[in-house]
Order: sequence, then structure tokens, then C-alpha cells
Amino acid sequence: MEAPPVTMMPVTGGTINMMEYLLQGSVLDHSLESLIHRLRGLCDNMEPETFLDHEMVFLLKGQQASPFVLRARRSMDRAGAPWHLRYLGQPEMGDKNRHALVRNCVDIATSENLTDFLMEMGFRMDHEFVAKGHLFRKGIMKIMVYKVFRILVPGNTDSTEALSLSYLVELSVVAPAGQDVVSDDMKNFAEQLKPLVHLEKIDPKRLM
Repeated sequence: MEAPPVTMMPVTGGTINMMEYLLQGSVLDHSLESLIHRLRGLCDNMEPETFLDHEMVFLLKGQQASPFVLRARRSMDRAGAPWHLRYLGQPEMGDKNRHALVRNCVDIATSENLTDFLMEMGFRMDHEFVAKGHLFRKGIMKIMVYKVFRILVPGNTDSTEALSLSYLVELSVVAPAGQDVVSDDMKNFAEQLKPLVHLEKIDPKRLM
């Protein structure tokens, strides 16, 4: 799956501070087809894009309490597609009126020697997984429905097993900072997916 470039507008000086607005949920395997059918009716692309990605999570431990985290992802089903390096900041959970989790987001395409570069920089791989699923689009919103697979033998993406009997569902928008109105559109779209899936503003710290 090729992620769009983070800066989708001309930059004349400096950089644009991009934020990811996110709602998450899950659906059991037996409900997948019903959800896909609903999304076909609601989204711009009736036939979703499919993806099969390998993601590696790297940590750099320093003086700070928590390590610096970067994510390296590559497509396993699109030959020649670039690797992607992604940084996700700490979520901003303070605003109760904001309907989505918001965090800083940087996503850039890189060459295939990305993992070697990270290791040379002092990063160490913490874990890796395979994600396989469907990608829908509705305007600037992106809806991903995918299953996570555990890699049984480190580095061998042919040796995997499903992590659970459910699919993750993520509704996201990447936009410049301050565009909080997009969370209202996300909430309205999420309402149309009930009761098949309940998309929520989930604080990752609650899962740790």
C-alpha cells in the first residue's frame, strides 16, 4: 500500500505541520463481508484497493524516559513500490469536543535500504508484523479494514499467523494542523457504519 505524500500542497518555505485524525474499531471475521458491502455503498471507490504490507517498528533509546519510535513499511504485493518511513507523535487527547484522536504525522517515501540506514543510526527493531486488507476512500478520508499477522520467524514474512479473529478498522485523515472540522465529518461517517462497527477515539496509552 503506497501512502500519499504528507505535504499535498506547495511548500514555499519551511514545512507544513501535518496531523493525523484517527478513529479506530474492530469487526469479527464473520462480519467482514457485511462491513465491506456497507463501505462499497458509502465510499468513492466501490471496489476497494487491497494491500499486503510488512511493517517494522524501530526504537531509539536515549536520555528521555520513552524511546523514539519510527515505523518502516513496505508493500509485499507491489514490486518496485518505495519503502515508507513514518513518525507518529503523541496523541493530543485534551480537547473533549474533538471527535477524533489527533497526533503529529510525518510519512515519507524512501529507498529500499531504509532498515540498514536506521540500524546504522542506532535504532533497533522492536517488533514486526504483516497487515493484509482493504482500503476505501471517501473524499479526504481513508478507511482501512485489515488483519494483523504475527511473524513467527523473525524476518520471514512467509511464516505468519493471524493475531486475532477480527479485523482492525481505521478511519483517518491527514491534514494541516488546526483543521479540526474534519473530525466532525469523520464522526458523521462513523455513525453510518453502526452497528456493524463502532469507531472510537482510542487513547493508545489505555492499551498498554
